Amino acid sequence: MSQRRFHLVLNVNSGTVQALGVTSDTLKAMFAEQGLEVTIDADPDTELSDRIRRAIEGDADTIIAAGGDGTVTALATAIVHSDKNLAILPLGTANLLARDLGMPLDLREAIGALRDMEPLAIDVSEVNGTIFLHKAVIGVIPELAAGREYIRGQGVGAKIGFMRYFFRRISRARRLALEISTGDGQSRVERVQAIAVASNAYDEGLGRFFHRDKLDTGLLTIYVLHHLRVADVFRLATGMLAGHWRDYDALSISTARTVTIRSKKPRLQLMIDGEVQSMEAPLHFKIYPRALSVLAPLQAVKAEIADERSDTGEQAQGQPA
Repeated sequence: MSQRRFHLVLNVNSGTVQALGVTSDTLKAMFAEQGLEVTIDADPDTELSDRIRRAIEGDADTIIAAGGDGTVTALATAIVHSDKNLAILPLGTANLLARDLGMPLDLREAIGALRDMEPLAIDVSEVNGTIFLHKAVIGVIPELAAGREYIRGQGVGAKIGFMRYFFRRISRARRLALEISTGDGQSRVERVQAIAVASNAYDEGLGRFFHRDKLDTGLLTIYVLHHLRVADVFRLATGMLAGHWRDYDALSISTARTVTIRSKKPRLQLMIDGEVQSMEAPLHFKIYPRALSVLAPLQAVKAEIADERSDTGEQAQGQPA
């Protein structure tokens, strides 16, 4: 196989990028150490959308997202409509997709691993035309996330003030009345504190926060949180640490291929892959099975091939002779 051509889009405004002192020169040196050629776009004066367009129009077969989950999602939005592969350098706070894929979280190790990675087809989801890779959350959570972003990079006093705001907002939060309709014709009205629509399902396990083993089931997973009091925050956090949060009585879980959420409010605030934005209601969710090609470690690709063979075998056994 010929050597891949990499085009790297570096988000120089990423907090992690700045904290680690990552620059175009340091990345070029790390790629050179591994014998890999790369074109690096670290232009801070050009809009990210224009930089992504340049990457897509170039001759590289693999576009690397070097930034947080927002950068990864922005690149995926363009790549899903092209014949390019997406690759990820874990330079964000959460690095959710990189963790799901089992990628090294050390920057130098991640670059070294790129040589032996193979394309893996994963699902991509959408709400009202906006692509997401992880989840979209409605309710009190986006408001709290907006407050967190406001104090990012500020001192201890701001962080203490945010904690006060957090518990005050939780204690006073009102539930939203939402109508949830799925593609199978089922519809229900729920009064919720928060609702998340995830691309595939999050797994349980000791210390596994928002981790997905399967990225290609073709199903959206709907998590409805009916109430979120202060005691619930601690109970849920403890359950996540212990690996048994699914049985929490205030949480209901279902799956669907399409979901529509209606509200009396004309607009709803969402947190989409960590970015907070406002959208007109109703919200229409759908999933595109295996629509994005992303480079993954060989063990993840082999596991996917094994799953496909297992599924094919089960289907063959179930067919009449």
